[in-house]
Amino acid sequence: MTRLDRAEALGLLGTVSLGRIVFTERALPAVRPVNHLMDGEDIIVQLHECATLSSIAAPDDEAGVVVAYEADVIDPDTHLGWSVVVTGYARRVTDAGELARYAAGLRPWVVHPSMNAAVRIQPDLVTGSRLTA
Repeated sequence: MTRLDRAEALGLLGTVSLGRIVFTERALPAVRPVNHLMDGEDIIVQLHECATLSSIAAPDDEAGVVVAYEADVIDPDTHLGWSVVVTGYARRVTDAGELARYAAGLRPWVVHPSMNAAVRIQPDLVTGSRLTA
């Protein structure tokens, strides 16, 4: 196993569209699979207004809510691949132009009529590893 530097780890996140967001729900850890896209170093996750996840983002004037985000590509037969974990602050995206741009780039698994919210995760701690033979 080799460690990835920040740039390589974030670059790998940009090669996949599926990950898992880890947050706190009723004082307990919760994990949800979500689609994402990268906006520079930031991870963008689209949500619907009533989603449990929409409660993780702080108002614009606050620092944000701490979350983790994990994505990986690991071959089920060889067990080779990579895994990246990002810990950072989540904030709601409120700019209408940004929301429209992200909505055009994200395709949720389930079409929901109120898929109109998004969260920006700003990476603080980025760790990654590559599993090699």
